Amino acid sequence: MSSSIERSTDATFELIDQLDTMLSDHERRQHVRSPKVSETSTDTKPKSKNRAANMAALQLLMDAYPEVFNRDNVRPLKIGIQEDLVADEKVAKNKIKRALASYVRSLAYIRSIRADVDRIDIKGEPAGKVTADEALHAKNKLRDLNKKRREQQVERETEERMSNKLEALVSMTRK
Repeated sequence: MSSSIERSTDATFELIDQLDTMLSDHERRQHVRSPKVSETSTDTKPKSKNRAANMAALQLLMDAYPEVFNRDNVRPLKIGIQEDLVADEKVAKNKIKRALASYVRSLAYIRSIRADVDRIDIKGEPAGKVTADEALHAKNKLRDLNKKRREQQVERETEERMSNKLEALVSMTRK
């Protein structure tokens, strides 16, 4: 019985070593590193707070310019619309920057960037067209985002499988 426990313990330690190696390899590939004490900041906000602030700022733009910022009808914006929004003074400059950054990074917005589609100004009127180069850039960005999502999904599944195997080994050693 004790040799069985020793074998299970040895197998567990081997698996832990393998997991540690895999984690190190993953971190090296992703260029992930722990921040040094001097690099940590007390004013960093969690992503959820930033996301909430971005959504609140975007809601301000949606309320002030419903014909332009509409989730049901996302259209490409005029190049330089930020300056027009700031000059209109309906929304604070810092809120405009935050909202626009969030808006133009959304999948719906990126999908709206197609060649020869009208861009719109702050009144919802046509103000230029999307060029073929801009459409190609958007298409490539979508491709890259989808690739990144697939890679993250594979990583999550791999981590889950490894975690399940480790839990099974741990439960075997407890018996």
